[in-house]
Amino acid sequence: MTPKFHASGHMFNGSIAALVTPFTDQGEIDFAAVDRLVEFHCGQGSDGLVIAGTTGESATLIREEFCALLKRVIEAAKGRLPVLAGTGSTSTARAIEQTRVAAELGADGALVVTPYYNKPPQAGLEAHFTAIADAVELDLVLYNVPSRTAVDMLPKTVETLSAHPRIVGIKEAVPDGARIEELCARCGPEFTVLSGDDNSCLDAMRQGAAGVVSVAANVVPGTMHELCMAAAQQDWPEAERLESRIKTLFEVLMIETNPIPVKWALFEMSLIGPGIRLPLTPLDKEFKAPLRQCLVEHQLIRA
Repeated sequence: MTPKFHASGHMFNGSIAALVTPFTDQGEIDFAAVDRLVEFHCGQGSDGLVIAGTTGESATLIREEFCALLKRVIEAAKGRLPVLAGTGSTSTARAIEQTRVAAELGADGALVVTPYYNKPPQAGLEAHFTAIADAVELDLVLYNVPSRTAVDMLPKTVETLSAHPRIVGIKEAVPDGARIEELCARCGPEFTVLSGDDNSCLDAMRQGAAGVVSVAANVVPGTMHELCMAAAQQDWPEAERLESRIKTLFEVLMIETNPIPVKWALFEMSLIGPGIRLPLTPLDKEFKAPLRQCLVEHQLIRA
């Protein structure tokens, strides 16, 4: 089978890091650490950042924190890479409000997750995202992650939504190459399909995805960028070589609920403090040794 990778002309492609939100020992956002992380990603070659997504503990951020965090990241990035703001909500009205705030603060786009918990039908999903796109002049990237939301936005629904001029892409976290292939076929080359799963992202790019919104890119942004660029050039042997180098890292970063392991890894790398907000808790002690060993093996920390 001939690989079908296409890199859309849109700014949202390649390795887009799902940025963690660092916290101080007092539980506040650690803005000094935010600055360090943005510089780290700009220096290591990340192709974009997602702010206040799942990995960024969006569910624990109040409105004022969301605004302050997004403003700080945009200021620190200084236009060096695009910034996507996570603006999804169970409420369409709140999602519109949050997306409008992101536009006003200067985000390059919004990553909008399907409404979670209330389990809307496909018609409800179509109406929800259309309402947001109609209300706010900002590019939207849909986000489908049924393992967390209990609702699966089907390719036919995405195809309908892709006709809206402000709905420019989707982060598809279903780890299924056939799903990616169908999305690309239905929505066409101007619509950006991104993998939302590190472990299957190379297969997704073979099927036409233009990149990945990556948890692992928090830790190895350079390698994830190189992997996506190799796929963009259809250099599959090089892409496979790069994937094999970090496959164990993909696995260890999911040893507990995301973002627990990746935040602990960044703490071990001295990039952030150990803070994480309830109801999540710091990495269980039984997992610290294998995670640390993996970081040592990848030369991210010293033994």
